[in-house]
Parts: sequence; structure tokens; C-alpha cells
Amino acid sequence: MVQLWNGEAVQWRLTLCLDGKAGTLEMGEQPRQLMVRLGGKPTAEDLRRAAAKAVKQVASLSGATALLDAAPAVETLGAEGLAALIQGAELASYHQKTWKEKQEDKPFTLYLEGTGAVDGGAVLTETTVLDRWICFARDLANRPGNKLTPDMLAREAAEIAEKLGVECQILDENETRALGMEAYHAVGDSSANPPRLIVLRHKGGQPGQAPLALVGKGVCFDSGGYSLKSNMRGMKGDMAGAASVCAALFALAENKVPVNVTAIAPCVENRISPSSFLPDDVIGSMSGKTIEIGSTDAEGRLILADAITYAIDKENACKVVDIATLTGAIGRMLGSVAAGVMSNNDGFFADLQSAAALTGEKFWRMPDYPEYQQLIESPVADVYNSSDGCGAIAAGLFLGTFAGETPWIHLDIAGTGHSDKMSQPYHPKGATGMGTATMYQLCKALTEKP
Repeated sequence: MVQLWNGEAVQWRLTLCLDGKAGTLEMGEQPRQLMVRLGGKPTAEDLRRAAAKAVKQVASLSGATALLDAAPAVETLGAEGLAALIQGAELASYHQKTWKEKQEDKPFTLYLEGTGAVDGGAVLTETTVLDRWICFARDLANRPGNKLTPDMLAREAAEIAEKLGVECQILDENETRALGMEAYHAVGDSSANPPRLIVLRHKGGQPGQAPLALVGKGVCFDSGGYSLKSNMRGMKGDMAGAASVCAALFALAENKVPVNVTAIAPCVENRISPSSFLPDDVIGSMSGKTIEIGSTDAEGRLILADAITYAIDKENACKVVDIATLTGAIGRMLGSVAAGVMSNNDGFFADLQSAAALTGEKFWRMPDYPEYQQLIESPVADVYNSSDGCGAIAAGLFLGTFAGETPWIHLDIAGTGHSDKMSQPYHPKGATGMGTATMYQLCKALTEKP
């Protein structure tokens, strides 16, 4: 927890050193001192990492309270620097929820002083709200499959939406089947736990103004279907995209950001049953396009295809962002450092880069040269759902055919949505909440455009 300092006694005092000098580390009477050294011109990401490392260090020494003088960061980067400090501290303090009989609870409070150059209270309030929803996305993606079926996720989203004043619509299997969402049902009908399509609408902008749609893959568990995975550990987190779009929208709503945004989360389980779809099947889709199935383990793009069509045709979205733990190929390409991106609109991609510059999240644009189109060509259907190579590119191109001319961005977070090695000091082991902050900032930036 981060708060503005009210004069309370603390155990630790943290000091930022931004001039490159060595500083002094004093370990005497309380409060104990910790000097945090950075270069003379730190970025917001440098501050975010520094705050995370400092908080973890103090916590490892059983510290429960600390006071940080934020003045150097505020003088250097203003409100952006203060927000980065807050975010680094709060995200580093996250603890994964468990189902143990005895829960370990080690509360930690970081107090801030030296925020007078900016409205510290406003920055703290907005950043804390966003951080809380990032941690919510982490909680969902860490939850075991038996604790988060599509219906459980839908019910939880509906309960939160009601509290926040967000418009919520949950479409059951009969409603989505009536819409012709055959690709979505090819996956969803494989499980005894029926699919649910979550639609959340934050109407903070001008009435009637077309919304930006955030579409997140919600495969609550992925066995691979008949194209069975050899290792299914971690597949409980295959709904991280759905968690992130819901979290981003809830943060926009709680912070009352004046934009119109719709979050769509197609939630299914990919299992093996007598009704499961099979390799070589040809299925339909809400768009009317037919799809040849090369692999039943390429299921995420199927549910996203229908969800993108729903966003454009039913929600009248002016722009679409889809986010998914989509391909193992992206992890092999970019590791856990950056998410892969594909877009049909250079201006929209530039907006994403501007948003990411505020969050520290990294994205790398993949090529979409015409020669790659052969990866998704089929002799018997309009499009093929798998490929023999360039898997991350093929998946993005597949989704692009359903976005059509609508400005669209695809985010593949399969390598960054989960951390085993804690690639950033503010990332825990487990789900990272990747994409939530950047989508929030991307939507927020719409308020600054005519």
C-alpha cells in the first residue's frame, strides 16, 4: 500500500540518488536508511524498477513501513515519475492468493513525501486504482481452472460491473449460437462447462460516440483438444487476455475516464469430448468466413475471430485491440521481454507505442508482408487456423482477416503474460497482468484527441 506521509513514525527511510554519486548507507538507529542509486537522467521505467527493488529489499528485512522522498523523481519527470514510483512499489508488493489453510499476510506501507510539485493525491489515487486492477488481472490468471470456469468468470465480472456502474451483458450459449458464432462454439462446446461471452461497456465519453473495443482471449483451461498438449501445466492462465481487458475497463470506470470503451471476453474451455472439433474440420464463423482446422490447439484465434466480428458488427467499435496468450512461437521469438504486435493501421500502432512509453511494457511489431498470407491459405476454406512455421505471424494474420478495414491491433502476450524468472522486479512469479496498464493508457489518450 502506498500513502502520502502524514508524519507517522516509520522503520525505514528511502532516498533516491539521481546524480550518480555513491551516497551513504547508514544502518544505525531507526529509521534505517536505504540509498537507491540511479543515473542522472532516469526514465520512468528506471524509477519503477528502483521502487520495486527498494520495497522488496525492505520487505526481505522484515520492514513493514518506509518513507520515500519522491522529490527528485518529481523534479525530474513530474507526475509521470511519481506514478512510476507508486506503481513499482505497489506491483512489487503483490502476493499471489492461495488456498492454504493458513494465509501469510505481511502488510507493507510505503509513505511518500516531496510530492508538492504535482498534485500528489490525484496521481496516487489514479495510479493506485490502476495497480489494484492489474493485480486483479493477475489474480484471475493465477486461479486454477476448477476455481474459474467461464460461468464463474462471467458472474464475477457482472458483480464488479454492477458496483462500478459499468454496463454488463453476459451472453449464454443459446444467445451466441443464435448469432452464428460457430468458431467460438467449436471450442466452447467441447466442455461440460458452457461458454460465456462477457460484454462490458464503460460509457464515459460522448453519447453515441463509437467505442474502442478491447477483446481478450478467455480460454479458462486449454488441453489442446484432440491436438493434445504434451504439457498442460500453466494452462489455467490461458485467459490472461480476458482478465486484462476486464481489468483495464474496470480501471477506466473507477477513475471515471471520459471515454467510451467496450471490453469483450469470449470465455470457453478447450477440452476433449464426443462433441469436440477435430483436425481437418471446416467450420463457419459469425463473419461468414469458413475456417479449415489444422490444429485444435490453435483455438484462441477461433474464439477471438468471432469476438472481433461481434465487436465490429454488434458494438459498432471504431477501433479494436485484441490481446491473448496466443502462440508459443512468440515466446520463442521474443522471450519474456516483449509482446508481439500486429496492426493494420500505422497511426493506431503509434498510439500504442505512446501508451507503452508510460507503462514500461514492451511491444514489438511483427511483419505482415504479403508473402506471409500463404501461411493461412486453405484449399477448402476461406482461411486456415494453423501453420507449419512463423506461428505468431500466422495467428496475427488470421485475426486480421476478421478485423477487415477497422483499425486493429493484435497483442500476443504468451511470452510475457506469465513470469517464472521474474523478468522485472515488479513482476511476481506467476501472472503479470501484462497489457492492462498499456490498454488503460491507450484508451485514456482518446480523451486528448479531437
